[in-house]
Amino acid sequence: MRHGDKINNLGRKKAHREALLSNLACALIQHKRIVTTLAKAKALRVYIEPLITKSKKNETHQRRVVFSYLQDKAAVTELFSTISEKIAGRPGGYTRIIKLGTRPGDNAETALIELVDFNEIYGKGKTEKKEGAKRTRRAGSRKKATDTTAAPAAEATETPAPVTENTPEASEGQPS
Repeated sequence: MRHGDKINNLGRKKAHREALLSNLACALIQHKRIVTTLAKAKALRVYIEPLITKSKKNETHQRRVVFSYLQDKAAVTELFSTISEKIAGRPGGYTRIIKLGTRPGDNAETALIELVDFNEIYGKGKTEKKEGAKRTRRAGSRKKATDTTAAPAAEATETPAPVTENTPEASEGQPS
């Protein structure tokens, strides 16, 4: 029985599993998205999310802790410079796993794991919605009522009726 056994061993010994997850994490940091098996993607999410959280504090101790996991100076530099700037306001959930179906060779379930803030497809849609659509709140109903009453009054005072050449008033003074 596996009661309380939360770690997925991925069919490997501890040293091999740690090396695999370290290499996958470095690849994810470098490329911002990778395609792997679903089990490895789920194990990688548990492995890398605490490291990304540590990167929010750009301190020497945190860099050394992350380096002990990754063993790659370039990946640590990328994590603490580019990635930590983009995820600074996010409280968690830095990765997204998208299932891709099965692999033809061995029928293994494949998945794409990516850093959420580096996806241009989903990111553009969210920013356009925030800018274009107004957010509604329950407390904002009073403010909405004052805005709607002020808008028609302003429109009525600003738009006088234009006089055109085809109206009878304009053509009275002119010979036909």
